[in-house]
Amino acid sequence: MSALDFARRIRNREQAIGYWVALDDPVATERLARLGYDYVVVDAQHGMLGYAGVRNAMLAIDAGTTSAPLVRVGQNDPYAIGRALDAGANGVIVPLVDTAEDAAAAVRATRYPPEGRRSFGPMRSQLRVGPDPAEANESVLVLAMIETPEGLANVAEICATPGLDGVYIGPADLRLAVGGATASDPAVDDVFEEAVVKIAEAAADAGIAAGFHTPTGEVAKRRLAQGFTYATVSCDLVHLEEAAMAHLSAAREG
Repeated sequence: MSALDFARRIRNREQAIGYWVALDDPVATERLARLGYDYVVVDAQHGMLGYAGVRNAMLAIDAGTTSAPLVRVGQNDPYAIGRALDAGANGVIVPLVDTAEDAAAAVRATRYPPEGRRSFGPMRSQLRVGPDPAEANESVLVLAMIETPEGLANVAEICATPGLDGVYIGPADLRLAVGGATASDPAVDDVFEEAVVKIAEAAADAGIAAGFHTPTGEVAKRRLAQGFTYATVSCDLVHLEEAAMAHLSAAREG
């Protein structure tokens, strides 16, 4: 699927399932990208990757041939966003978006003039996204994370931001934002789900996509059935540990 086709798919709110990469291992990322996930997100915020790692992950995902590469950038910053896109990302997930102004700044950073202020220098991305500026603008997704008290309070205005393609729920931070003592605190389940519904409804009212980070495929299936456009499953580091622990426990039984 081309970058433009994937961008249109999300904008049309056709459902997609993704995977999350936190480890700086392009061989592992390439294998994951061959499994059939619609997209693979490379985490440049909390993951173990620097710029070279992100670039190599883009190469690995493209070698996998079936998944669109996305990057969760480290911050809402034109340099960070531009570097991810120049490396070949099909789009960016922008963390800690608190206001419509934050969302508008993220949009501007992903678009070449006159629509935005992205600097032209597609050293690698021209091979798969563009290089024509107008085509690149249309082929790149920008997704805002709703994960703070301010972002939740302003979610309707954020979703209405021109050029924003979607929002993305970071459940750990959102659970803390609604009063959880920990990122998995069950005491706030009800208020957390109310926040989830609020975000989903705001996105639907604005006609943009809403996505969810989930711990398992089963939860991803439930969130998609709930009406979310896209859902990402766990991450490579978590699954590596879980698989190793399961085999260790099996070997020690009895």
